[in-house]
Amino acid sequence: MLMILGAGLAMLWRLYRPREVYLVDYGCFLGEPCYRFPFAMALEHGRFMTDLIDEESLSFMVRLHERSAIGEETSLPDSFRCIPPDNSIEASREEAELVIFSAVDKAFAARSELNPAEDIDTLIVACSFTTLTPVFADVVVNRYKLRADVQSVNLSGMGCSGALIAIGLARNLLRVAPPGQHVLIIATEILSSMLYTGTKREMLVPNVLFRMGAAAMIMTNSPERARFRLGPIVRTLTAARDSDYRCAFQEEDDEGITGINLSKDLPVVAANALKGHITAFGPAVLPISELLRVALSIVRNRLFSAGTKEGRRYYRPSFGKVFQHFCIHPGGRRVLYEVQRGLGLSDRDMEASHMTLHRFGNMASSSLLYELGYIEAKRWMKKGDRLCMISFSPGIDCSSVVWECVKPTADTGSGPWAGCIHRYPVPLPKIVERA
Repeated sequence: MLMILGAGLAMLWRLYRPREVYLVDYGCFLGEPCYRFPFAMALEHGRFMTDLIDEESLSFMVRLHERSAIGEETSLPDSFRCIPPDNSIEASREEAELVIFSAVDKAFAARSELNPAEDIDTLIVACSFTTLTPVFADVVVNRYKLRADVQSVNLSGMGCSGALIAIGLARNLLRVAPPGQHVLIIATEILSSMLYTGTKREMLVPNVLFRMGAAAMIMTNSPERARFRLGPIVRTLTAARDSDYRCAFQEEDDEGITGINLSKDLPVVAANALKGHITAFGPAVLPISELLRVALSIVRNRLFSAGTKEGRRYYRPSFGKVFQHFCIHPGGRRVLYEVQRGLGLSDRDMEASHMTLHRFGNMASSSLLYELGYIEAKRWMKKGDRLCMISFSPGIDCSSVVWECVKPTADTGSGPWAGCIHRYPVPLPKIVERA
């Protein structure tokens, strides 16, 4: 009777436990040389557009670019080459089709046994600042002739955490779905409608940092074709604090021109939000030994340290003992340095993030997949390695996703770093403090 009861309990556990979720493969948009927009071209266009950009604003963007460490091979849409720039709906739609279709094609080219028209059960598209009708999810359904019963979700306004938020949504759907289901996730940001032509400095910053890009991921709840197993996902939101809520704010300036106001305190605000996020993320991933050290340091400080906070020193857990690789959202050099300092990461841990910012710029939430591509192109990823992805969005919305490598890629010559990985890493200029 005990054996029968045990077998029955085991069957019930297998039946009702959450299913494992996996990443089958991914693809990233790689702009042709005709889409590259070197700094000299941007400067020339800015000087021609005297009715939109004054000399002081242009000089500010030049100084910002010199400190950004963004290279000369980043891509911008054709709409930016027009004088004045084309911010029409048609320009946004053309850019979306270019980057989205390219990323999806590359994801399915890596897995030729999958057919989007037959094998995709759910579609999730994340794009923050541009929403058209039909929505981008419908554009993908039309292009690839997805089944009539496909579930589609179009996420907007989620910022640079959009991809990781979409991964969390896909996990929840796949855990309760029958075996063999597939979810297609697409993450992008459409720039054609985002160019700010005013003079407010805080709103000029996105013009310098953001570049064109997109990534597509195929996820499943069956391990047969898997390359990565999905681990813990943690998301925290600090929008209840006014400083966090307004650190990246879409609004109109005094002239009525719409843009995104990025606070000069954003790196510090993001670092403080990260501290709270790590407090929630650590228990989900750190070993007991590290958690005990953190607890002992808290007790020691409360019992024996001086009353002032300045006299207290807390133990910083070693995330390098848990993860072999890190993909940190490349929101800017200062943000990356704050994250590195907060997590105690090495320069090697941050290499993929810094090089992605240099080669491609800030491509919003899709940037993390370019960083994964860098790690794989360098042949650093081994079976059993654990990868941590961390992103930040206005709010501030912090998201972390853990992956475990099941099968390293055998093809390192076809991703977004094909043909250029041998040139990286490159030296970056030192950060120059603001005057």
